[in-house]
Amino acid sequence: MFRISQFFYGHPDGLQLHGKMQVCIDLTGFSGIHLIFVFYCLCILEFKQVTKEICKLPSFFSPSLFRKIDVNSTGLVTRDAFIDYWVNGNMLTMDIATQIFKILKQPDLKYLTQDDFKPILRELLATHPGLEFLQSTPEFQERYAETVIYRIYYYINRSGNGHLTLRELKRGNLIDAMPHADEEEDINKVLRYFSYEHFYVIYCKFWELDIDHDFLIDKENLIRYGNHALTYRIVDRIFSQVPRKFTSNVEGKMGYEDFVYFILAEEDKSSEPSLEYWFKCIDLDGNGVLTRNEMQFFYEEQLHRMECMAQEPVLFEDILCQIIDMIKPEDESYIMFRDLKGSKLSGSVFNILFNLNKFMAFETRDPFLIRQERENPTLTEWDRFAHREYIRLSMEEDVEDASNGSAEVWDESLEAPF
Repeated sequence: MFRISQFFYGHPDGLQLHGKMQVCIDLTGFSGIHLIFVFYCLCILEFKQVTKEICKLPSFFSPSLFRKIDVNSTGLVTRDAFIDYWVNGNMLTMDIATQIFKILKQPDLKYLTQDDFKPILRELLATHPGLEFLQSTPEFQERYAETVIYRIYYYINRSGNGHLTLRELKRGNLIDAMPHADEEEDINKVLRYFSYEHFYVIYCKFWELDIDHDFLIDKENLIRYGNHALTYRIVDRIFSQVPRKFTSNVEGKMGYEDFVYFILAEEDKSSEPSLEYWFKCIDLDGNGVLTRNEMQFFYEEQLHRMECMAQEPVLFEDILCQIIDMIKPEDESYIMFRDLKGSKLSGSVFNILFNLNKFMAFETRDPFLIRQERENPTLTEWDRFAHREYIRLSMEEDVEDASNGSAEVWDESLEAPF
């Protein structure tokens, strides 16, 4: 299957040229594809073409793959070392998900941790033309990388334990997103995980709520989210850490990672991770079903808010009938998680129970939102939200820049995060 031939450059007696050996690797695989690729004994900067052309991996995997082969940290990968790892180690015969898993994984573990993704994101930030402008602000490069990792784990690590398995990696869509990020010059077109615009929206929304900029937010901060859209009762449940245990390690405070999980759950209730997040919130006794009383407990605050705003209140009995019609549960006396997974209107049920602004938009069937969905049916709720918010934030920044341009004194402490 594989023919590996070696020849030397410069002298027929096998002398090396400038200490570097030229190698021809001639690979003929099951498909009959014939590839001849010439390379020297390479340093890390020269290894990128091997990563792309021979290994068929995204170029930002090059340093990680190089270090996996260069186990003694010599700074060079020889022909024998490459063949031993890639061919003799059976990497060549593995599917790309397994290859990526083995390259990123620590040798003594059977899963990927968040830290395992940091080297490839450092390389992406250092080399991608769409992220070049961030190179002057290392702190925001770090925030971008963190956000990408949090998004990956939110959607793919379904066990929620921070240990991403090969099975989870194969079931998710990250493997398709990686080559897209490598080949697409406009990083904002890579909507899954890597979009800078999506990161910008998440970070700015957090920044807006984090008034004292200690990188922590409390209940009173979060209640301001979305123009006070959420009820106090649902915010209490989030801070009880029922849907997800906080990583901030500060009592009564939500950290940035916790906020990323919250905003993704709040702004895309069509996704399974979001449905699970909010199901746990509404399931007060944790018995795996949503009862009439549990739903009524959360809706009571919505009803009170409608009355305070002089809006015509919708009684719970009517709402319950509407929810049953929307979800069509197996048993109409309660709702199970699988009932929600089987309905396209599940997200609207949660909005009815604890997000007044979205509930009102649903009731009035906002024509703008309906038109958006029809024009771009492949976009998720999160994609549409992030696009709207990015435009809004950009316009606000332009206005700020214009007003600050005429000021003689600029207070850097008030500067936007970007």
